[in-house]
Amino acid sequence: MTKELKHCSFCGIEASAAVPMIAGTEGFICEACVMLASQVVSSWSKKKELNDMQGPLPKPVGIKALLDQYVIGQDLAKEILSVAVYNHYKRLKQESSKTGNLGNAEQLVEIGKSNILLIGPSGTGKTLMASTLAKIVGVPFAVADATTLTQAGYVGDDVENILARLLDVADGQINKAEWGIVYIDEIDKIARSPEQAFGTRDVSGEGVQQALLRLVEGSQVKVSVKGRRKDAHGSDSVMIDTRNILFIAGGAFPGLEKHVEKRLHPPKTAIGFHAEVTNSADKPSLEALLNATQPDDLKKFGLIPEFIGRFPVLAPLEPLDVDALIQVLTEPKNALVKQYQQLFAFDDIELEFTQDALVEIAEKAIERNTGARGLRGIMEHVLRKAMFDVPSRENVQRCIVTAELIRGEAEIQVVEGEYHEPLEPSAILVSAGQ
Repeated sequence: MTKELKHCSFCGIEASAAVPMIAGTEGFICEACVMLASQVVSSWSKKKELNDMQGPLPKPVGIKALLDQYVIGQDLAKEILSVAVYNHYKRLKQESSKTGNLGNAEQLVEIGKSNILLIGPSGTGKTLMASTLAKIVGVPFAVADATTLTQAGYVGDDVENILARLLDVADGQINKAEWGIVYIDEIDKIARSPEQAFGTRDVSGEGVQQALLRLVEGSQVKVSVKGRRKDAHGSDSVMIDTRNILFIAGGAFPGLEKHVEKRLHPPKTAIGFHAEVTNSADKPSLEALLNATQPDDLKKFGLIPEFIGRFPVLAPLEPLDVDALIQVLTEPKNALVKQYQQLFAFDDIELEFTQDALVEIAEKAIERNTGARGLRGIMEHVLRKAMFDVPSRENVQRCIVTAELIRGEAEIQVVEGEYHEPLEPSAILVSAGQ
């Protein structure tokens, strides 16, 4: 009587000295199938966490429409971000779909990620777009500042602290953190210093770029959990896989346009009567130069080639003109004009801005070269005296902000009345936008 050979009940491979079997009550399983089954079971929890995330998968058009409610203009950058977030969600769906059964787990194409680099002047909405994404996406979202980072071993934040922040947002759940989105602000501040003395280490510039390489590309990174909940083994650190974490970096990159212009329009070296006369009117705009940015321009700015390669998608942001700044003041859900009108409404006072006043505020912001970020400072300066005096006065019904007030040539116009109904927040309107 021949002895029946043992074989794996899942894949059918026969037992041998090189292929041991684990016996069950009615069958056997080999080591390879045990490992594969372990991956399937662990991914079940990932699938459950994915289903627990906010709502259905938003389409790129829907993400951009939500961004439009808070960010004025920058259609190209918003489209790029919308597609990136949409594809990131699809990556999560694809990760969860790998767990159907043991047979097709290895047949799906592994999709790579494309990190994004936002390039634009200060005050054009880079940080605002990133923070608004936190309200839209259903994955953990963390913001880090590149200026606080230093190379490992030096005073400052290590790059691993970025993942520790993301882990905090994910409530300590590693599976959720591994599907998150990280925005690194002020990335241009870690450019290589051209005036760095020979033989010294650029620990807050090139050193940070090198430390970020492994983080943004995708690898196993050890993150300290001191002061947080420890893992199941009581360890002070956990391993986080960054392959599925989408990294978005943003920076103003001052002076980058000079490198782009030098590449597009090399300086003429001819002199004398045969030299070509250059016309300053033919000089390309800042927006056109940023749109023409190539990786070689970023290399000349001070980013190392390896770091540039980790951010293949470049999203330029255009400078804001007067019309765009007026829209920033009046149109978004949290527009500055609406905010100050609400503050005055708490004292039952209606605040009104003339169209000329809005134009004057926008022009002042352009003169200061601060973009939309400088609008609040101008508003605070203009309305400070009114916010100090008016709440103490009785029977004030309305305050009117004029262009003369913005220029400092007049006081705010105050309209008094005997009695007025308290203002409802929904009834507050921007008269200039009516």
